[in-house]
Amino acid sequence: MVNAFVIEALPLQSDADGVIRVGGTRVTLDTVVYAFEQGSTAEEIVQRYPSLDLGDVYIIIGYYLQNQVSISAYIQERQKRAERVKQDNIKRSQQQTIRTRLLARRAASKAA
Repeated sequence: MVNAFVIEALPLQSDADGVIRVGGTRVTLDTVVYAFEQGSTAEEIVQRYPSLDLGDVYIIIGYYLQNQVSISAYIQERQKRAERVKQDNIKRSQQQTIRTRLLARRAASKAA
């Protein structure tokens, strides 16, 4: 008698913004990969992020080890996007500061 194995899909889901998350959690693929690259074991990662399933973390680490180039490219693109968002936020806050100064000037000129 031959045992049948069930092959399950990767426990990864992409959200509406294209961010890949682990299982049904809010923990991102980037987070797990970064922790692993910093020397954390699967068990330590689950301790740090208790919403993760240990088996899922092992699967993801194995998948990462087999697909380092594509996953690293994904992570680099996410980092670039985060930097663009950061710069946009800085630009917006600077514009808000200018707006605040202009409104203050306008109020001062009306008061005078």
